[in-house]
Amino acid sequence: MFDFVNRIPPLVRVSLRYAVIAGILGFILLIILYYIGRHPMLVIPVFDFRVALFGVFMYFILKELRDYHFGGLLFFWQGMAASGIFVVVFGIIASILIWIFSENVNGFVVEYVQLLTNQLKSYPPETIQQIGSERFAESLAQLKSTTSADLAKLYFRNGIIIGFFVSIVISVILRRQPPNQ
Repeated sequence: MFDFVNRIPPLVRVSLRYAVIAGILGFILLIILYYIGRHPMLVIPVFDFRVALFGVFMYFILKELRDYHFGGLLFFWQGMAASGIFVVVFGIIASILIWIFSENVNGFVVEYVQLLTNQLKSYPPETIQQIGSERFAESLAQLKSTTSADLAKLYFRNGIIIGFFVSIVISVILRRQPPNQ
């Protein structure tokens, strides 16, 4: 079995290893947020713990690849590819765990719908007019039919977006190219 694992290119193998760890850790952090009274699906993306989590894990992934597998050289595309694999696998693992959790904890989806409905209803009339009254009413109506799968998809999509921006920054910081000759 270890021979099979060793035949996987380091760019994929290292990213997968860290993604599994981060996916489980990210899910645990999400559960902690939920049980301390802060619904994790309503956190503003700028303050989302995934920004720091992705930054730390991508740093270690790219550093390991650069220093131990690529002889001190890491091109931007390699950093983006490794980070992309990490983010997608993280998103799949965490989203599946969120889906399982929200299927088994009834209050998770219900509380999300209630909190988001209250948040949307607190918008000032000017904002509602900018959005459009009909569109705003449609959004409120659709919100009531939110499912566990919808929350898992939302978490996955937001993770991809956050991960893309973090991966650009970390890939630029850790890239090291051969000197021009």
